Amino acid sequence: MNRRPSLPGAAELFRLTSAAPATSSTDEPPAQRRGSGREKHTTKITVYVSDEELLALEQARLELRGSHSLGVDRGRVVREAIAIVLDDLESSGADSLLVRRLREQ
Repeated sequence: MNRRPSLPGAAELFRLTSAAPATSSTDEPPAQRRGSGREKHTTKITVYVSDEELLALEQARLELRGSHSLGVDRGRVVREAIAIVLDDLESSGADSLLVRRLREQ
């Protein structure tokens, strides 16, 4: 008996779930993506980081708590950072910070 859950295929993961929003004549910027906050997350990824990256992430979390009175965990910081980078990629394309930094490597 197979105890492993069946996973969706790539086509199902990357399918469009809604029609593209109609463009408005007022040229309003698209709504910003937000990282999911304090909620139960059912999907997990594993990301390996260097000791220096983990230390920097923890220092950022402590600064957010101490200097900015924001009690957040590392996961929340990472989810917000992902949302910011994806918004920038969507709005700036080839000029996005992510594309520029990945090209430098």
